[in-house]
Amino acid sequence: MYADRLPLIYGTAWKKEDTKDLVIKAVKAGFRGIDTACQPKHYNEAGVGEALVFLEKEGIKREDLFLQTKFTLLEGQDPLNVPYDKKAELNVQVLQSFEVSKTNLQTNYVDSLILHSPPTDFNDLEIVWRAMEEIAIRGEAKELGISNIYDIDILECLYEMAEIKPTVVQNRFHKENSFDKEIRSFCTTNNIIYQGFWTLTANVDILQSIELFELATKYDKNVIQVFFAYLNQIGIVPLTGTSDIEHMKSDLDSFHIILEESELSRLNSLLE
Repeated sequence: MYADRLPLIYGTAWKKEDTKDLVIKAVKAGFRGIDTACQPKHYNEAGVGEALVFLEKEGIKREDLFLQTKFTLLEGQDPLNVPYDKKAELNVQVLQSFEVSKTNLQTNYVDSLILHSPPTDFNDLEIVWRAMEEIAIRGEAKELGISNIYDIDILECLYEMAEIKPTVVQNRFHKENSFDKEIRSFCTTNNIIYQGFWTLTANVDILQSIELFELATKYDKNVIQVFFAYLNQIGIVPLTGTSDIEHMKSDLDSFHIILEESELSRLNSLLE
């Protein structure tokens, strides 16, 4: 499965010991995209793998799910719990991390492998990307991407340098980074899927807007559903990490809403 087939992805950050049960609930509720990372500091990647094994027994096949994980640089790891050799060369760390991910997830491939955030040195970025490309060439990652990239120049340079082009960008979507307008425009031009996280918690003002409230009333939905529908129609795949089964179902029900052009324009004004 590929990222462009998903309207919504279930995020597993900070789920800890509840990860397995919540992923099972999310998939049974209808989610088909799962996001995790080889970063024990914030993710229980093995819990996702345990959920996948359970779901397989329940008849939900691995190939019917979109599974996305990440390589996290050393500075993003807990120094007491690094999932690869801290002293190894950077490219080796990428390969070691991915082997841990495969073991944790109990799979021989992922649908999307993401660089969690770019290193400050572009040469290091190239080293990491080449190692990720090696994984993709082996057929063990169907797509490659990058997260937490807010400098359009770096993204453009990465795209130019890459032999296997990034097809996913995953960023915080909120006002403080001008809703990533330049980045999103670049993604649209180059057929890159833009995934947004913190889409709810960082946008309380939008969720409380009269514009969303009126549309929620019109469509007999809640404001979150209207916001997710809007994001989907402007080319954004949101991540959500709700632990509530009813919220999971409600979020997935968002995409029956088809907003009119005038309504999209009205909501676009909230991103100015």
